[in-house]
Amino acid sequence: MDMASWGLTGPTVIVVIAAFLASLVEIVEALTIILAVGVVRGWRPALIGAGAGIALLVILVAIFGPLLSRVPIQWLQLGVGILLLLFGMRWLRKAVLRSAGIISLHDEAAIFDRESRALQKDGRSRTTLDPIAVITSFKAVVLEGLEVIFIVIATGSAGGMLIPASIGAFAAMVLVFGIGFIVHKPLANVPENKLKFVVGILLSAFGVFWIGEGAGFAWPGAEFAVLALIAGFLVVALLAVKLAHRTTSMAEVS
Repeated sequence: MDMASWGLTGPTVIVVIAAFLASLVEIVEALTIILAVGVVRGWRPALIGAGAGIALLVILVAIFGPLLSRVPIQWLQLGVGILLLLFGMRWLRKAVLRSAGIISLHDEAAIFDRESRALQKDGRSRTTLDPIAVITSFKAVVLEGLEVIFIVIATGSAGGMLIPASIGAFAAMVLVFGIGFIVHKPLANVPENKLKFVVGILLSAFGVFWIGEGAGFAWPGAEFAVLALIAGFLVVALLAVKLAHRTTSMAEVS
């Protein structure tokens, strides 16, 4: 039995990988804040806030998710493609600048320490609920969770691959939260900039592909044209890193 009979075509696998890696970045950021709340203020308010945030996200998906089926496919492809390209290019731009040393790398350990200090300054609440801790944890889950939902919708809805995209995001959540709550520390060793570099390329490639689909362009090779777009964005991004690094070096010398 071949891979296609299981639905494991090249584009489907790419959707799963893109959703997994992009969600991995967002979930690591949310978990870092939740762990800081748990360590400094207590695990009960941290988990209450996180649970409330997840409940809100589920409600939002249940309310607005079915509306996607009412949108004409070409409009959905075009709209999702534009948003996906903007989202991907934003990540790719930051990843290129960080790879070139122009802006500092994202440090989860530093974020954990900063959040911990901020929570300590606020002082522990005398109430059992500890609203500051609950709100902090809730806000982290909702903000990062909304980005995960967008990633799943953007990578899967326009091509009828919401299930593969959801599987990728769910796998990332299980992996990150499983490791995080076992070791009780931020996942500082996750190479976030490299992940954002890869994810930026994947999302940008999908964005261009869906824009073309929505505009009625017949891609050579159909869905496998995504692979060529990924290769193109990779080459351009690597060249951009070298150019930015060279420009920075010349500026420092002068």
